[in-house]
Amino acid sequence: MKSNKILILGGTGKTGRRVAEQLTQLGHTDLRIGSRNANPPFDWENPATWLDAIAGMDSVYITFQPDLAIPSSVDAIRNFTTLAAENGITKMVLLSGRGEKEAQACEQVVMNTALNWTIVRSSWFNQNFSESIFLEPVLAGYVALPRAEAQEPFTDADDIADVVVQALINDKHNGQVYELTGPRLLTFGQAVAEIANATGRKIQFEGLSLEDYTAMLRDYQVPEEIIWLVNYLFTEVLDGRNSSVTNDIEKVLGRKAKDFSVYAQETAKSGVWNMQMANK
Repeated sequence: MKSNKILILGGTGKTGRRVAEQLTQLGHTDLRIGSRNANPPFDWENPATWLDAIAGMDSVYITFQPDLAIPSSVDAIRNFTTLAAENGITKMVLLSGRGEKEAQACEQVVMNTALNWTIVRSSWFNQNFSESIFLEPVLAGYVALPRAEAQEPFTDADDIADVVVQALINDKHNGQVYELTGPRLLTFGQAVAEIANATGRKIQFEGLSLEDYTAMLRDYQVPEEIIWLVNYLFTEVLDGRNSSVTNDIEKVLGRKAKDFSVYAQETAKSGVWNMQMANK
């Protein structure tokens, strides 16, 4: 692309951090991290912060928190992308989800608003087990989840970031929708077994009903909006509609997607799953 001033929303998150690191390694120095603690700050819940974050930027990587599935996401994406297009942003790359009706509505907003766009849909991240919601259960040695029978092609955040970087810096990806998956389907129980094998630890997996899982989350005082989102994801997204793999990672990067077992072995070596839980 002719310009390389890139705003990375969620620039400290799972994919945003990796995108920023890779762009820096490639020599792109005009980067701006979009987060509440950045300068200038960016906060999805405070539209007054958006314009300063956009100012002077040419491209933007859009990740929405907590998820594009929530009802307010379409309006937020519409308001942000309109402001961005009106203030010099000529390329938008949106991180979206597979099989989410609300996410697809957000994709359409980006397509209709941006001069140039790329949509990157992803299945569940491998890193949910090491950097997010499933880390504490893995550390505790007990992972209990609903939809134990659901098969998911878990995707590595490194692969997602690699695709996003290419979309940001190479115009040949303009107007493309990429659906990213890992190379094989796994149940959550199989994924946990892979982690147990990689760490040499005993990690138990138990399938729960959605009602029991929701009750457990309430016992742990998880906020209701997060419980709603979890219910949506486990009822809608994990109903079998996404139990398939694609070769879009290979199509963009010219290499195979990272297998979950490779992720598990690499992450085990980092020691993150060997940390002891507090008071254990």
